[in-house]
Amino acid sequence: METIQVNTSQHVAIDYPVAGLGERVAARLIDLGAFIVVAILLMVLTALTGSAQSKILVISIWSIYGACFVFYDLISEIFMNGQSIGKKLLKIKVISLNGGQASLGQYFIRWLFRLVDFTLTAQVGGLICVAITENKQRIGDIVAGTTLIKTVARTGFNHIAFHPVEEEYTPVFAYADQLTDRDAELIHEVISTFYRTNNADLIYAMSARISTHLAIKVPVGMNELEFLKTVIKDYRHITSKTD
Repeated sequence: METIQVNTSQHVAIDYPVAGLGERVAARLIDLGAFIVVAILLMVLTALTGSAQSKILVISIWSIYGACFVFYDLISEIFMNGQSIGKKLLKIKVISLNGGQASLGQYFIRWLFRLVDFTLTAQVGGLICVAITENKQRIGDIVAGTTLIKTVARTGFNHIAFHPVEEEYTPVFAYADQLTDRDAELIHEVISTFYRTNNADLIYAMSARISTHLAIKVPVGMNELEFLKTVIKDYRHITSKTD
C-alpha cells in the first residue's frame, strides 16, 4: 500500500495511506449524484412553475445551480479542509505533498486543472494519471503539488488500550495530567504505527517531545516504548480520579 508521510502539529511524521483510484472515483460519483438529485428537484419545480413572473426566478435558480456545480470542488475543499461531501464519506482528503494542509493556491490550481483532467482528455486522462503515478496524483495534483490520503479515523481516548486496571495503581509520572486528550491520542497513534511499520524513529521522536513537554527524563532501565505506554497509563489514571 502506497503511503505518504504527514507531519503532525508535534512535528512527528506519521505514514498515511494514499487514496487509490477507486476511492477517488467513488467520491466523485457521490458528489455528482448529489447534484443530479438537486437537478431533478429543480426540474420538478420548473415544471410546476409556469407563470411569466416566475421565469426570472427559475432562470436565477438554475444560474445559481450552474455556478455551484462549476465551483463546488474548489469551494468545498477550501471550506471543508480538503474534502467534498463524497471525499468526507469515503474518508479521503486533499493534502500538500509536504504533509501539511493544502494552500488556497494549491486548491485553485487542482480545481483549474479539472478541465485538463476530465474534459479535454475525455474523462480518462486524470484517471490514467492517478493509476500510474507513485502518489496517486491526477495532472492537477502534480501541478499543484497535492495528493489525496485516506483519513485514518482518529482513535478516541476511550478506545486506547492502555487503561490502568488496578485501583491502587500509583502513577510513575505525577505530571502526566499536563497532557491533553489529543496528546494521548497521538501517543497511541504513534505506538500503533510503530507496531504496523516497525519504525522506531517515531517512538524516539515522540518520547523526546513528551519528556520535554513534561520536563522529565526517561528513567534508567525503561525504554522509550515503555515510557510512552506508562505516560498514557498515568494520564488515564490521574484524569479518571478528577472526572
